[in-house]
Amino acid sequence: MSEIYIGLMSGTSVDGIDGIAVDFETSTPTPLAWHFSAFKPELKQQINNILHPDWHGQLEEIGQLDALLGEAYADCVNRLMEESRLKRKDIQAIGSHGQTVSHAPASKAAYSMQLGDPNRIAELTGITVIADFRRRDIAAGGQGAPLVPAFHREMFYSADENRVILNIGGIANITRLSTDRAIIGFDTGPGNTLMDEWILKHQGADFDVDGAWAASGNVDNALLTTMLEEPYFASPPPKSTGRELFNLKWLEQFHSIKSSNPEDIQATLAELSARSIAKSIEQTAPETESIYVCGGGAYNKHLMQRLESATGGLNVASTSPLGIEPDRIEAMAFAWLARQTLKGLHGNLPDVTGARTELILGGIYQA
Repeated sequence: MSEIYIGLMSGTSVDGIDGIAVDFETSTPTPLAWHFSAFKPELKQQINNILHPDWHGQLEEIGQLDALLGEAYADCVNRLMEESRLKRKDIQAIGSHGQTVSHAPASKAAYSMQLGDPNRIAELTGITVIADFRRRDIAAGGQGAPLVPAFHREMFYSADENRVILNIGGIANITRLSTDRAIIGFDTGPGNTLMDEWILKHQGADFDVDGAWAASGNVDNALLTTMLEEPYFASPPPKSTGRELFNLKWLEQFHSIKSSNPEDIQATLAELSARSIAKSIEQTAPETESIYVCGGGAYNKHLMQRLESATGGLNVASTSPLGIEPDRIEAMAFAWLARQTLKGLHGNLPDVTGARTELILGGIYQA
């Protein structure tokens, strides 16, 4: 009998929802079907409004967005089911990450907030939902992030190769999978988010296709050096971050951008992502032989080239050679986390998040 879970993920890039059905019956989890639902423009705008560092809206906006996102996640599941012809009775549960709108694990009253009402998802799909994965880890003194390293270990550990799994979404995070050292993981800093916001401001595009605009510019090395002095880069793990820190407001504090060519700033932002990632790997995983990249950044040819250069010519590839397409891994991770929860197994790694202990994560919303 199949043991099928669905994972749902929408990240800091705010492009849409990845949904994936995964069969865990065999020793190696098998993706069965995948569906991407792009956010409708008005919903994307509502999310970005709340994510803006100067947002001072009403509680009603959060409540309505929570409901609308729940409906959008449910629609993604229902479309996935239709396209794959999977039966609802065969799905054990849905693991829904939700849309992060605020993440502040270092604040006095630490918290992380994801929207996307799991009650609505369960009601509209007829499938049990596991959601709210981060807050239990935070309650136990952790960062609540990143959570994907436990899944990376499950899927990609090799006794023959020292690897780093690098996820480049809006924010970048790494998982060190060394053959003889403890597994660690943390957010390195910006992935795509600053580049996405800059090109949206200057060209009205959601992202820089293949990194072509960045490749047309010249890196401002003086500006890059100043950006790399951001204290977050020097702080030790465990650590996590988000658009609360790395956003246009952060970028605009560097006054030289006002007199620079926009394409040169884009080139500098690509280099910032590559260099900050490379520095994190050099400091925490110097034995690394190969870097396998997942997330949307894996499709940015210019960023991948800059990353290979910044890491001194290490083998840099997408996760495709390991058997999973790069844009499907995070959703797959939340299918795995849902399975961990239903089986009463821990989903976090204390060495990664800083929590006091291993924990069963998330709440269960019965169909």
